[in-house]
Amino acid sequence: MCGLSGEVRFDGRQPDLAAVERMTDRLAPRGPDGRGLWSQGAVALGHRRLKIIDLSESGAQPMADPAARLAGVFNGCVYNYRALREELSARGHRFFSGSDTEVVLKAYQEWGTSCVDRFHGMFAFVIAEQDTGRVVLGRDRLGIKPLYLSETAGRLRFASSLPALLAAGGVDTSIDPVALHQYLSWHATVPAPRTVLNGVRKLPPATVRVVEPDGTCRDHRYWQPEYTRRPEYAGLSDADWTEAVLDALRTAVRRRMVADVPVGVLLSGGLDSSLIVALLADEGQSDLATFSVGFESEGGEDGDEFHYSDLVARHFGTDHHQLMVPSDRVSQALDGAVSAMSEPMISHDVVAFHLLSEQVAKEVKVVQSGQGADEVFAGYHWYPDMAAVPRHRAADAYAETYFDRPHAALARMLEPGVLPERDVSGDFVRAHMAAPGAETALDADLRLDTHVMMIDDPVKRVDNMTMDWGLEARVPFLDHELVELAAACPPGLKLADGGKGVLKAAGRKVLPREVVDRPKGYFPVPAIKHMAGPVLLRVHEALTAPEARKRGLFRSDYVDELLAAPDAHRTKRGANALWQVALLEIWLQTHGIS
Repeated sequence: MCGLSGEVRFDGRQPDLAAVERMTDRLAPRGPDGRGLWSQGAVALGHRRLKIIDLSESGAQPMADPAARLAGVFNGCVYNYRALREELSARGHRFFSGSDTEVVLKAYQEWGTSCVDRFHGMFAFVIAEQDTGRVVLGRDRLGIKPLYLSETAGRLRFASSLPALLAAGGVDTSIDPVALHQYLSWHATVPAPRTVLNGVRKLPPATVRVVEPDGTCRDHRYWQPEYTRRPEYAGLSDADWTEAVLDALRTAVRRRMVADVPVGVLLSGGLDSSLIVALLADEGQSDLATFSVGFESEGGEDGDEFHYSDLVARHFGTDHHQLMVPSDRVSQALDGAVSAMSEPMISHDVVAFHLLSEQVAKEVKVVQSGQGADEVFAGYHWYPDMAAVPRHRAADAYAETYFDRPHAALARMLEPGVLPERDVSGDFVRAHMAAPGAETALDADLRLDTHVMMIDDPVKRVDNMTMDWGLEARVPFLDHELVELAAACPPGLKLADGGKGVLKAAGRKVLPREVVDRPKGYFPVPAIKHMAGPVLLRVHEALTAPEARKRGLFRSDYVDELLAAPDAHRTKRGANALWQVALLEIWLQTHGIS
């Protein structure tokens, strides 16, 4: 797990090494254990290293392979790198390190761009062919590892974070109106390839991009489950599905223990993280380090779930660490969390993850986390509504149940000229819902949530907040083979038992029933949800700042209305509308965008 950066020139000029150095230095929190630069011809690469696999200097990056005439930078982990190394060795390849980065380079040499089909893991990489000048960029199937791009005439820059690209300079920081529409429609989610800035894009997940020396490029999307009932699973009973899911999750958890350093678990006390702990205990892990965070109550709402996390920790005898955060600490930590965001994110648990990661990173370098289970196994409250509609109404039903607000409502929020004439967010959803595959409306919903919305909300959130402290988070529920299995699972089994039925059935085999049958929880931060005093002060400061007035995105009368009743305005999905508007401004100002 690291941070990568670089520049490719298409105009015959040399790369701007000073700009690559600035990007690399901005990525220092992601990789506190090492720094490297490499340049040849039109390509320059930068890297910050977090030592997880092969702790020696042999694993340093950028990594050049003189025999293969390749150089590359890599972020993430290929969990099956040892098996791939054995296969490549049998094919005559010789290795000079014990790192998975070298396996990626050798795999590309052997199989070309199809090497990604063999990788089990989370990754973003850039490989330069020294002889041809061709550059290849790749991203993992579920977009767990980020890769941001900034392209101008004659130049492409890339980095593991958007702020790193800003540090290089020369980025068009005007607001993308389509992305703003998506941000206000989908709980701050802006899917690839867009970001809120016109000058920055993202490589989509499950994509390999080949960039030629003249700047032309081609993309290949190499993975997408069908979300249909597959013949090989015909005839499976409910009990068979439960066993299949439990076995696949067990494999996913085992894979994510691959490391040359200890691996802990972020334990909320909910079903998902508790299952990870239970399966690691079954694998014989002793003295497993687990970590939980809680917050002071506000507005009559509890801010912790320690009862359940303590129960799981005691049951499996983990080395448990509990962090309680007072409300005034939340407001103090807000700016640090926003600084760590590659894009604005409004979910309350962003600050929670940032604070928790700060403490966890003092104990371990790697943790497993339960993100993704609700999307993969249909755990959210709107999924039963989607299951009840016919397939041809999937797009309309999705808008009714998922959107924060309809297109028409944006007119009273945004200044004239900012709002796109068309319902671009609705168009995006309609196109996805109309794509081939996905037998039912629920299948189509889960496909969209898992492969688009989740990637640029909870997955991005976990990466940004953990990596800001040099902490690697691994997400077993996003193991691609487990996702393929869940996509083929009959919708009724996922919806059963109030949601995640098949996962709950698996949980009852390894967990105390009190943990499985508890009410659904979440990662609450009441001080933000209810706009506690110090948070409201920060919000008011951002929305009345000269930069905000000059930017002119939101109608002043609408902002005044929100500030007059901070906790009264909620979106259709229950988000605080003031927080959604203010967080965008706080993020822009924090990153020096005027």
